Amino acid sequence: MINEIPTILTIVGGYILTSAFFFRYPTLIHRKKSIKFIAKHISHRGGAGEYYENTITACKRAQELGTDMLEIDCHITKDKQVVVFHDSNLRRLTGIDSNVSDLNYNELPLLKSVVSVDFVPGYYYKNENSNMADRRIPLLEEMFKMFVNVPMNIDIKTDDDELICEVSKLITRYNRENYCVWGNANCIVNDKCFEANPKVNLFFSKKRVFMLFLYYYSGLLPFMPIKETHLEIFLPSIYTNHPDYQKFGVISKLMLQFFDYLMIRKSLFLHLRRRGIQVYVWVLNEEKEFEKAFKAGATGVMTDFPTKLSTFMRENEILIQEAQSLCETL
Repeated sequence: MINEIPTILTIVGGYILTSAFFFRYPTLIHRKKSIKFIAKHISHRGGAGEYYENTITACKRAQELGTDMLEIDCHITKDKQVVVFHDSNLRRLTGIDSNVSDLNYNELPLLKSVVSVDFVPGYYYKNENSNMADRRIPLLEEMFKMFVNVPMNIDIKTDDDELICEVSKLITRYNRENYCVWGNANCIVNDKCFEANPKVNLFFSKKRVFMLFLYYYSGLLPFMPIKETHLEIFLPSIYTNHPDYQKFGVISKLMLQFFDYLMIRKSLFLHLRRRGIQVYVWVLNEEKEFEKAFKAGATGVMTDFPTKLSTFMRENEILIQEAQSLCETL
């Protein structure tokens, strides 16, 4: 057994060195992905903190601010129309206790005048000057027609084969394969999306994110093929902004710090970007979070407040340029 130790050490040492080498130079064994756009500024649901989420008006405002990407959500109605809407049930946003899939498109109600913003606990958006058109649930096809040159991040909200098929048809019809990212947190839905149209950019499911970190910490990542083009990763420390954060126990606070450290890894982000995979951190609504994400090497930030992010990017242009340059040169 003692005589075998040098051999074991040689094998382990060789594995570590080989993994480190290909971690630094992944394109020696993997083809770098070619994505037609770079999204630094991403408006979550079109900017849910600044206008009614997932509406035409919200997306127009984000476009006027120069957003690089619109993040939207899709469901399918009873009459097979793909609509831009987040929840399966209409209650939170419209006050009507019905599922989107149980109504025809012309039966869908308007959004309420006051709606909650999911990632800002206790915050509600309201606009007393809004009109009916501002609060109408739009079709995905309308979005494609209106925002021709704006990349879109499409969250397929349910495991529905017809929904996936119809979204794929619309993407193809409007020649948006290179300017859309789609998928779902569920790996089954993601696999269906990839099978339906492998030309469309794909984000990681929860399971694949878990596997990504398993490969990263085990040293296997440099050797693993990756079909996804976008890592969209949650920032655990956003919960420090929760109104009840001070009531969290010590263990809960330590766990937030631990998962922040575990998940927001510059070396991982740089490796993925060397492979042509873009990294987005969500959903960030505070300047300190924007700064943390960009310094960690994220390609872009997803926010409910596109005006706030635009202001931050303008005032911190040098910081962001340095972070982006580091990603390109390392």
